[in-house]
Amino acid sequence: MIRSTTLLLFYAILASSQEQDHKVIYTKQELPLVDKVRALSVYPGDKRRLLANDTAMEIRRLPVSLNKLRLADSLAFVSTAGDPGHDTLQEVATTLDDAMREQPGKLDSAYFDLARLVHYEHVQVSKATLDDPKFAGAMSQFEADDQHRREVNFTLADLNGKNWTLKDLRGKVVLVIFWSSLIRFSPQEMLDCEALYQRFKKENLVILAISGEKPEQVKNFVKSQKITFSVLCDPEQKVARLFRIVGVSKSFVYDREGQLAAQAIDVRTRKQLSNMLEQAGLK
Repeated sequence: MIRSTTLLLFYAILASSQEQDHKVIYTKQELPLVDKVRALSVYPGDKRRLLANDTAMEIRRLPVSLNKLRLADSLAFVSTAGDPGHDTLQEVATTLDDAMREQPGKLDSAYFDLARLVHYEHVQVSKATLDDPKFAGAMSQFEADDQHRREVNFTLADLNGKNWTLKDLRGKVVLVIFWSSLIRFSPQEMLDCEALYQRFKKENLVILAISGEKPEQVKNFVKSQKITFSVLCDPEQKVARLFRIVGVSKSFVYDREGQLAAQAIDVRTRKQLSNMLEQAGLK
């Protein structure tokens, strides 16, 4: 069984949509698509990309219904992990955009999830959606979160007892990443961070990897994976709340002036993390 905050949130979306109609009954045409959306939380790499793209197209061909909107919304939520590619994310966004305009105002989470794709993944949506007050409200919330993260500060101890204060790291490039050893793809993401740390540590890259798990569990993971950058524990989720985030993985890169240079809302590949660091001046 995959124990993943992202996956749990995905099921929460399905449950939330079910509560609106008390009970959701999927048709024989829809049930295979439910399975495909869930499978996106399992498959890596190119297989994820192809599955997301194909599933988006199949959902788009469904007859107009609230279930179609639910499926499009769930697909949008789980499709951002790794590197599905901008074209695939655009197909996913277009599918959700179309379904929302077919069923306006029927699923509040859809406005949030589509705005999330637009804000962080830079996909395009229809003018009708851009003009929708609910969508505009979701976009405004993301912009407010960004502004808050530009000013946020925290002090947290690493596994060796050393305190790290974000605002004290001016002059360095800082990658703050929220992670968990329980997330399926997170161990690989941490190994990718280690490779980038070895590459850029002489250029004053600091990585602060924050976990909400207990220190004992984190220490075992760090030792087994030979992680050498700073790993911090925040079991009460105080820093996560400061960053206004729910779930992992989330990444934030601050440049040498302490400005927020890049951010990501899901698990990233080494190439994607490298591109984020490049935006802060590391090449």
